[in-house]
Amino acid sequence: MRLQKIVPCLWFDEQAEEAAAFYVGIFADSRVTQVTRYGEAGFEFHGKAPGTAMTVAFELDGQPFTALNGGPVFRFNEAISLQIMCATQAEVDHYWTRLGEGGAPEAQQCGWLKDRFGLSWQVVPELLLELLAAPDQAAVQRATEAMLRMKRLDIAELQQAFAGE
Repeated sequence: MRLQKIVPCLWFDEQAEEAAAFYVGIFADSRVTQVTRYGEAGFEFHGKAPGTAMTVAFELDGQPFTALNGGPVFRFNEAISLQIMCATQAEVDHYWTRLGEGGAPEAQQCGWLKDRFGLSWQVVPELLLELLAAPDQAAVQRATEAMLRMKRLDIAELQQAFAGE
């Protein structure tokens, strides 16, 4: 078995198991693959009770991740986000709704949202990438302006703006 060369590690205070279960419940073809637990060794460094989850390995749609209960030292911010490429509006709506449950509604703009753990996501229609790379710069500008007014991205509205409707 070959391990994935690059695996994102997400640092949580103490919510690694809860977060992994939340994410696995949203994405198809997803599962928790392993949980490691703190023992007595290193307590003076980590301060976690023996038996507390240390890492949770999980997969979202086949992409491996690690969640680490590392304590309150670091917090997520918008400097990194996870993009979800969506083929349909139904997919956009699904991920936007589910990931946004209990999140920060004020942090939602242009397809970006912050989940209840503070992790930023971009829920992006695949079509948007095509529209923004089109040679017609006036159409690109209209689609960009429409996108900037949206929180959850709407494929039909983006197409209409691109077409000048």
